Amino acid sequence: MTQTSYRLQDIADALGASLRGDPDTVITGLATLQAAGPGQISFLANPAYAKHLESTRASAVIVAPEVADDSPTNVLLLDNPYMGYARISHWFDPAPVAPAGIHPSAVVDDSARIDETASIGPHVVIEADVVVGAHVVIGAGSVIGARTTIGEHSVIRPRVTLAHDIRVGRRCHILSGAVIGSDGFGFANENGSWHRIAQLGGVELGDDVEVGANTTIDRGALDNTVIGNGVKLDNLIQIAHNVQIGEHSAMAAMVGIAGSTRIGRHCVFGGASGVAGHLNIADQVHLTGMTLVTGDIREPGVYSSGTSADTNRNWRRNAVRFRQLDALARRVRELEKKSKG
Repeated sequence: MTQTSYRLQDIADALGASLRGDPDTVITGLATLQAAGPGQISFLANPAYAKHLESTRASAVIVAPEVADDSPTNVLLLDNPYMGYARISHWFDPAPVAPAGIHPSAVVDDSARIDETASIGPHVVIEADVVVGAHVVIGAGSVIGARTTIGEHSVIRPRVTLAHDIRVGRRCHILSGAVIGSDGFGFANENGSWHRIAQLGGVELGDDVEVGANTTIDRGALDNTVIGNGVKLDNLIQIAHNVQIGEHSAMAAMVGIAGSTRIGRHCVFGGASGVAGHLNIADQVHLTGMTLVTGDIREPGVYSSGTSADTNRNWRRNAVRFRQLDALARRVRELEKKSKG
């Protein structure tokens, strides 16, 4: 949208929300409960911020029905206020709209097929037999390797590298610095020396996939690395060769997935968690931050490993006790045997 102001009733209609208040209120921006002023709309999704609702100066607030009476201003009633905020955020996005066409400084192979509605930015390199769909945006300095296809309405931010034979679905969003289709970490050892293995597979991204800044997804050794529809990957994530990630899974920053592991659907991995190679992770598995997985997970649920931060003094004491656990377990077993005897 290109408007800068909207009637509150029009916003309510677009969100499917019930309006309690003045339908002709004009909304010109979006802000937090604390910072909002007249003309702005806010939202309450996290109960931790409920204390700011009564004092907000926003012209309207998106809230769940059960807290509507606490608002001093107009309210839009939604069961999921955060989703309402997510949708309306795009109405006020100040990011410039990329113009259709190919920038004069771009280097485009004659065999590439680029839809006339696509936007190809400065210094982009597009190699042979690439296919770029309708309304795709490719930002400055990106490199698109041979035989790669990019589905309609996808956005490739500046300085992204897509290697050869990559398939990007529709409405994907790939942030700056991401590298998709780099060679997997494949080497054979002979007499202590490592010998490189050619990585013959590619990478497939489904529809509506988001890949964060400086995230890397390695190409497959033989078969493709596959990222399912709706998967969301944060910044600085490493996905190794031949990994498969099921639909609508999400991973926070610095997650690492080793090669040939299969992740189920609707999984959520906390920041800096890691999964060893050649494992199978069930659907709807939630790993809390910094969890290390070294074996298959066959049942849905929340999984954790590691210990929380403590004072160094306590940590050092507990580290010593941890090394003593095996001996203590043996002593307990001996005591149990004696008590039964």
